[in-house]
Amino acid sequence: MQVLTRTNLQLAAYGLFIVVVMLLPLFMDVFWLNRISKYLVFGMLGIAISMSWGYAGILNLGQGLFFGFGAYMLAMSLKLASPTSLAQGSDEPVPDFMLWTSEPGAPIDLCCINQGSFLWIPFKEQWFGVAMGLVMPTLIALVLGYAMFRARIAGVYVAILTLALCLLVRLLVIDAQPLINGFNGLTDLGWFTVGGLEFDPYLVETYYLIAIITCLVLIGARWLVNTKVGVVLQAIRDNEERVRYLGYDVAIYKVFFFCVSAAIAGLAGMLYVVAAEFASPTFMNIGFSISMVVWAAVGGRWSLLGACLGAILLNVVEATVSETETFVEAWQLIIGAIFLFVVLVMPRGLAGFIQQGADWGLDWLHRRVNERRIR
Repeated sequence: MQVLTRTNLQLAAYGLFIVVVMLLPLFMDVFWLNRISKYLVFGMLGIAISMSWGYAGILNLGQGLFFGFGAYMLAMSLKLASPTSLAQGSDEPVPDFMLWTSEPGAPIDLCCINQGSFLWIPFKEQWFGVAMGLVMPTLIALVLGYAMFRARIAGVYVAILTLALCLLVRLLVIDAQPLINGFNGLTDLGWFTVGGLEFDPYLVETYYLIAIITCLVLIGARWLVNTKVGVVLQAIRDNEERVRYLGYDVAIYKVFFFCVSAAIAGLAGMLYVVAAEFASPTFMNIGFSISMVVWAAVGGRWSLLGACLGAILLNVVEATVSETETFVEAWQLIIGAIFLFVVLVMPRGLAGFIQQGADWGLDWLHRRVNERRIR
């Protein structure tokens, strides 16, 4: 009976999730595979929220900022990789929309220089876009986190600051029409390429690229929260002052996990661009960032796998209900009712409810085994 422990059941759940994800291409067409690949990206966002909110106690309502930065960094490289998106007649690799927003009659080269060709030229190399998709969200999180946590800002104030920063950057992106096409976003992108292999969004290979990375992120996140660093962080979440009195640098631990969560969100943003073929300021909408928190809350913010599944399942339900003729007018109401039901009936989310049932079953089974031994 030692096999049936909470840890082993959790590992079995992780294994089952990975097996199901890897076998889905056997049962779905390319359209649904592309859609599920996007939902797996949202699952990564659930993992990021779980790490920052569930394990670190940091309620980040601006996670869309990191997701958006990751998406835009790779999208800029893929924009330059598309031959139909380049400005014709220019000596430098710049996108076509720079000519649309230039003054009529202005020389092409001068237009490119004045409107930011220096910003785009490095992104001609795809590896640079991928690197910046991870570096930029992490760097922003490092600066913001260090400023907040060194000043011992916590609780709702962190949520307000991250929400305000996300809104501010979104407005700046929309206003940067000549540089990054403003509210139109970046479209007509080339395909992501690795070693000569092009990842068409509707190929099975693209699904497996996203699926494998999602599973690796899930496994890596679980390993991290189970290390000494993760245990200390959970202690900080439960009683920050006590951990500080024990001699730990609370701010450093918080900043570290805040950066890890941002890096995961940036990676998710890049993968979303690979699957969806566009980047938009809507990624930084307040509603999208709040949706991530809702996904984690429904799945269980104290569980990495639960938050991941919550994001995937809610998006599957939303897509199914919104496309059903019977519920087309009331699908938002249905999603809201599901959220309220989970919060009121299962405050620890679906994962917490399942874990409670599993614990009850294990206790009952162990009691039965002990009774038989006594007899």
